[in-house]
Amino acid sequence: MTEHLPLKQIAAARTLDGARVAAEIKEEVREGVSEFVRLYDAPPALAVVRVGDDAASLVYVRNKIRTSEELGFRSEHHALPASTTEAELLASISELNRRDDVDGILVQLPLPHGIDDKKIIESIDPAKDVDGFHPLNVGRLVAGQADAAPCTPAGIIKLLKRSNIEMRGRHACVVGRSNIVGRPMAQLFLQHDATVTICHSRTIDLASVTRHADILVVAIGRAAFIQGEHIKAGAVVIDVGMNQLTDSNIIDELFDDAEEVARRHASFAKRGYILIGDVHPAQAAKKAAWLTPVPGGVGLLTVAMLMRNTLHAANRRRAS
Repeated sequence: MTEHLPLKQIAAARTLDGARVAAEIKEEVREGVSEFVRLYDAPPALAVVRVGDDAASLVYVRNKIRTSEELGFRSEHHALPASTTEAELLASISELNRRDDVDGILVQLPLPHGIDDKKIIESIDPAKDVDGFHPLNVGRLVAGQADAAPCTPAGIIKLLKRSNIEMRGRHACVVGRSNIVGRPMAQLFLQHDATVTICHSRTIDLASVTRHADILVVAIGRAAFIQGEHIKAGAVVIDVGMNQLTDSNIIDELFDDAEEVARRHASFAKRGYILIGDVHPAQAAKKAAWLTPVPGGVGLLTVAMLMRNTLHAANRRRAS
């Protein structure tokens, strides 16, 4: 089925440049925001809601707020205490839904224990749901009519397209079935005429499935879990994972290149950890034709696509 595909084993995987594509998308959004301001005399607005003091969530929110302001959006950060009840959070979202000066609403996940994520997501106005998680928007995605696809899968599609990697006719395998990445990723691959397999924690003999994939997307949250045996020679490997490695002794096992090993040790000495993905970097580099780095790959695209979704939401609201 895939004999026409220009996939072949190479000496070392080439890097899929997520930073370059993310920068292109953000520049397009910046121009779109400028045009929006020219037409409506006010910038589009993004409201980000964070509950509690989770350190990772705070970093993610700051990054989203900073990027939105750099691109010309008006941003609001609603930082609610960990003691916030579900009813109080629902009331805050209801107020943002009513406000005409708010175009996009993002509730940073995970939420504290005792708050139902699903109920909160369903309370967001679908027209302002820039994450693309509301059930109505999920249904539109499945029907091929999505106004706002979830940011990480949508960013991966942009990365593949702008790297001139063909999806039509290829076998795309997604490892992970979350509503945030795995399931919407599969839907987007289908819409680009790929043949799709979804694997998960109950998949029997995972490697026997993944090593048939021309395009392998991994989003399982297990550091360096996918190894050489899981990867088809010449495949495109997209690593969505972002895991903190706190044992510096493992660095030498994960990376072959001396300069990269030295850089990672220096980063560890500075921070006390390094970030690695769900794919074993050294083993993947020997089998794949294309590979996303961690960090510097998919994560940058996620934020860029969030900005794109917010601009599109603002334009749709003005046009309706």
